[in-house]
Amino acid sequence: MTAPGVPILMYHSVSADPTDATRTLSVSPKAFTEHLTLIAERGLTPMTTADLATRWRTARPLPHRPVLLTFDDGYEGVHRHALPALAEHGFPATLFVSTGWLRGAHDTGAGPDTMLDWPQVRELAAAGVEIGGHSHTHPQLDQLDDTALHTELTRCRDLVADELGVPPVSFAYPYGYSSRRVRTAVRQHGFAQALAVGNSLARRAQGPYALRRVTVRRDTDAEEFVRLLDGRAVARAFARDRALTKGYAMVRAARRMCRRTAGVLG
Repeated sequence: MTAPGVPILMYHSVSADPTDATRTLSVSPKAFTEHLTLIAERGLTPMTTADLATRWRTARPLPHRPVLLTFDDGYEGVHRHALPALAEHGFPATLFVSTGWLRGAHDTGAGPDTMLDWPQVRELAAAGVEIGGHSHTHPQLDQLDDTALHTELTRCRDLVADELGVPPVSFAYPYGYSSRRVRTAVRQHGFAQALAVGNSLARRAQGPYALRRVTVRRDTDAEEFVRLLDGRAVARAFARDRALTKGYAMVRAARRMCRRTAGVLG
């Protein structure tokens, strides 16, 4: 019998008034609170990314109806709005930070909305939120050459380790894009597991460096959210996303080939 998949929920901004750049992938504080209530009422057990991957790696059993709450980029609303709601339920979560977007000494100024600062990240970590890596400047990693890829991964890993005192063990690919070369580099930089997107349930067979997530958006209503938790009609809900992703994957593959060709000719 095939083991059931695990819903890994991918959030971004939690904000009542997001910027235009983040609106589609944001949720309101009210909606986020309702999501946690639904998770509790349906008897699901939230886990961190590291815990799930470790259990799968060591063949340890999972808790009853596992679910993962993950946040990408590092928006300030994760501390302001999500953390109190998580604390109320006693739920763990994972935050993947783009270190060059966080406010502070390493800020590149490119964050698309108000971002977390490092003291807030430390408070999240102290409250039981796993802090993972999400690159330094949030590029499409599969489009980078080896030197730039190494810089993105090293900078992100080392800044998190310096600021929190422990290196991150989980990673999420910006935009969900990766390749065999990128996944190998992520492993070589000390990350034990990594999340893509894929908009389907995560399964052990996907391997620790290509675990899939489902996207939670501002227009994800309660009915659709419950379907995501139950793993019902997930493929249908994201059919358009998959078609667009496949088309864009062909475009990005062509770009990589052009760059390789230009390098050989150069």
